[in-house]
Parts: sequence; structure tokens; C-alpha cells
Amino acid sequence: MAGCSGSGTGTTLSGKTKVVVLASSTANDQLSSFTTTLQSLTLTNQAGKTVNLLASPVSEEFIHLNGHVEPIATVSIPRGTYVSARATYDSSSPVCNAQSPGTLQTDTLTGGASETINLPNPITVDGTAMGLVLDLKVNTYPEQCPTPAQYPSAPPVTAAFDLTPLTIAVQPTNSANGLALGLEGTIGAVGSGATGFTVNGLVTGQTPPTWQVSLNSSTVLQGISGAAQLTSQVPVDMDVAIQPDGSLVATRVSVISTETATLTVASGPLMLVSDAEPVTWVIGAAQQGYLLTVLDGFGYGNFGNSQFQAPAQFKNLASLPFPATFNSATMVPGQNVTVTTQAMAFPPGPAYIPLATMALRPQTINGMVSAISSEGSFTRYTVTLAPYDLFPQFAVQPGQTTLLTAPNTVVVYADGNTQMLNQSSPAVGGIFRFYGLVFNDNGTLRMDCAQINDGVTE
Repeated sequence: MAGCSGSGTGTTLSGKTKVVVLASSTANDQLSSFTTTLQSLTLTNQAGKTVNLLASPVSEEFIHLNGHVEPIATVSIPRGTYVSARATYDSSSPVCNAQSPGTLQTDTLTGGASETINLPNPITVDGTAMGLVLDLKVNTYPEQCPTPAQYPSAPPVTAAFDLTPLTIAVQPTNSANGLALGLEGTIGAVGSGATGFTVNGLVTGQTPPTWQVSLNSSTVLQGISGAAQLTSQVPVDMDVAIQPDGSLVATRVSVISTETATLTVASGPLMLVSDAEPVTWVIGAAQQGYLLTVLDGFGYGNFGNSQFQAPAQFKNLASLPFPATFNSATMVPGQNVTVTTQAMAFPPGPAYIPLATMALRPQTINGMVSAISSEGSFTRYTVTLAPYDLFPQFAVQPGQTTLLTAPNTVVVYADGNTQMLNQSSPAVGGIFRFYGLVFNDNGTLRMDCAQINDGVTE
């Protein structure tokens, strides 16, 4: 991937700066995942000298980072002005999902050869630490997910990456100033006294990002009684704040399960919920664990004995003007979940993988605002989704336990805690991205919104 050149002048800088490379994406809802493995990522300065931002290859799934950031590398590089960037990668695997008459389909499309890295402006590297955001810009796909007959000649998905600087706040509050939300993975090594640990990111690939995370007195622990339960292989969901020196401190660590024997974890949207038996299908956009070598998209799972969880980082669930409930009776296709199992193999016959936990996860929707109103302390946005969105596509499947009244509409609730990262003010007719928890309220989709960004063309 070749980068665009720029020019710049300024004072000669000396010394080194610690740079935290962050993955992100700006996309609509056409793709459910976009995974690629970066072999190298380099910057070239005004004098023509090149530095590599990756000490080793790293795999990342970008769609779940729509509007958010996730660290993928930390490196110290010489200070100065850098005017171009270049990357090498193994392959790209964009995935779309659709419903054909009577069938569900998940297609891995061809990544386009025209992917590039753009520097909108020359990047000045200076100070003790800073961030660099590698933002995947996915072009609008020319058609819906192709049918199997169309697949051999389906057009490739073209994309480009913007590489832009990020200033780290002393106390980060959102993804624009150094707070990374909802990082998922499993614990690797644990430091003495459980004051810090490494986490291997939840990415389908041989080289997931690895995070060295510290705890402090302000870290909120959820799902466990103390830090001593943070042991190797435990799956976690956490928020981390980049520090002024480039290190990572966890502001919240939530443990999904402490059962680690033969553990498999998968995260992604639901495709169906059967009304005949407690069975669901999960799109494994990111996964790792015992069954990974024999799973394709995680597959069908039985939730009859599952423990259902809603994220504890959303503190306003009790004050919402609707029942924020996630369980076997309310879950619907399109919701983002993380599931775990201790199964050692596929059961024989008609049985399905027993799912130990089903945890609701935040997600980003891209849609047009059709109405704005107030309800108590919340601003309510009625958002219309594109026809290719998972909610309207999969809501019409026969044999489901719940049916949505208006599957192409999500009612979004924002309050004083919602991070407003949009450049244009929300207005009727505008397209925006909303990040939060999506609930099914008696057939109506409602979101508890944590962040709003400008939208992407549908």
C-alpha cells in the first residue's frame, strides 16, 4: 500500500517520542468484519529516512472499531516531520452477510488492490508520547452481499487508510483523546501482585495485538471480587486510558468467565434466533480459543443454559425510559454479542455447541435521523437504517422466536454522558453513527447511546 506524499517545514527536532499506533474505522453497515494482517507500517521523514511502526506483524478486525480506537503497537521513533507512509500486508478479508430466499449467507469478499495509506497532512512527531490513528475508510460497496452464483465475479471491496495524529489528554475521556473502549481478549502473563498483565486481543488470526496493561486504585473491576482472579486465559472486556508516557492503564476490567479450561470466545452479531429450540448463530467476527481450528464463524450454539450478561460500564440502564433487558426472550438478530463455551468438540447428531455465556456488547449503527425529540433527561433520535443493515435483513427470517415491528428503525437515547464527537449538529435528514447498546423492547429496537460521530454515505 503506497502512501501519498506531502511537504512541510519546521525546526529540526531531536530525541525520540513514544508513539502508540491505534486502529480505527469509518464505515457504514454493509460489512460485518474486515480483517487484515499488517506486516509493516512505515513513515518517511523529510530527509527520506524511514522508520517502522510495527516491531512484528499484527492482525486486526476493523469494523468493530467503527468510530473507536484500539492500540495495535507502541514504538519509540525519532522526532521530526514525516511526509509519507507505506504498509505491507498479507491479505484482506472483508465479510458481508445477507439473506437469500430460505438461506443465510456469509461471504468473504476479495480485498481490493487499490488500498492506500494517506497522510492528509505531514505528521510532526514530538513530545514524550502521542498517538497515530490508522483509520480504515471503507468505500460504499456497489451492491448488496452477492449470492453464491454471483460470488466468483463479485467486485472487490476497495478501501484506504488515513494516518492522523492523536493528542493524548492527561485524563482521556473518549476515543478522540486517548480512551480505548471495550477492548476484548484473554489474559496472558500476570505481573506480581496482579497489578498488571498482558492481554491478547480477540482477533481471528495468528498475530493479534498484545496490550501491556496496568491497574491502579481507580480501576473498576466487574464480574470478580478482586484482582487476584485476573489469571492467565481469563477472557476480559476492558477500557484503557493511554497515559502521557504512552503506557496503558485500565479504567475498567470486566471478566466474562473464570472458567478457562478448553475455553473458546467469539464476538460478533447474531444472525438468527430459532423459535423451535434454544439455538442461535453467531457471526464470529473475532474469536480465539480451543475450538478455533474447527470453527467457521463460530457456528450454531445452544443457549438453553447460558448466563446472559449486559455490560456493566453503562451506568444509566436503570434510568432509561424503557426496560433495558437482554435475555433469551428479547435477543434478536443483529445485536452484537460475545459468547463463550467450554465445549471440546462439535456434539454428534443434531446437538449444538453449548454456550456458557452470552454477553451483550455495544455496537455502531450508521443511519439517517428521521425525528428528534425529548423524553425526560434524554434526547431521542429516531434513526432509519439502510436496507442492507443486519437488523432489517434478518428480522424477516421465518422460524424466529421474536419479530420486530419496524426492523429498519432504531430509537436512540442520548444523555449528558454521551460523547458528542460529531462535527455537524444532529438534524433531521442527517446521517450519523451511533455507538451503544441495542435492546429489543417488545419489537422496537432502542439504543442506549454512548457516542455520536458523523455518518458515512449509505
